Amino acid sequence: MSDKTQSNYSGTFDWVDLFSVSRSAMPIHWYEWLADRGSLTERLIDASDGQLLVKVISQMDRLPSYSEASGLNVSQSLPMLIRQVVLSGKEVPWIFARSAIPISTLTGRHSSLRDINSQPLGAVLFNDPSMTRAPVQIARQTASSFSVPSTVCPQDAILWARRSVFSLDSKPLLVAEIFLPTFKPYDKHLDQNR
Repeated sequence: MSDKTQSNYSGTFDWVDLFSVSRSAMPIHWYEWLADRGSLTERLIDASDGQLLVKVISQMDRLPSYSEASGLNVSQSLPMLIRQVVLSGKEVPWIFARSAIPISTLTGRHSSLRDINSQPLGAVLFNDPSMTRAPVQIARQTASSFSVPSTVCPQDAILWARRSVFSLDSKPLLVAEIFLPTFKPYDKHLDQNR
């Protein structure tokens, strides 16, 4: 990571392991959301006083992006189920989530991942006793770099994001969560001016 990234959180950078980023490189309220290894879904439900809505934008088999294939350590020519959703709290769009699920992961009992519709994927993952999670990676890029549709937010908006490779019965999938400009539910206990 460049010196600019380490010293100024207003810069942009591609996916890096969270532990390689100094805590002082970002506002404390962002670090608390990006570093949390628990269920983001549960945290958003709490922050929205139970008013969390998942809207499926698209869900189809297609080729992953180079970044997604790299994150899963597979060929970019391998089709995957790409699921894109917006999570809204109290009717305000908060998170754009994009998941890349290899077809080989959608076998056996995990074939039901194709049919979760507006159910949060995070709820499914964190309720599966076989789930394991690789270290969190974070990035700060434009919305267009994260494949956020222009109908969701301006393409030149600079956004914080995190992603992880999850495994269910040792079968991987990649989940990226991009925090939209309208995301403001910082923890009430944090000093937002730090």
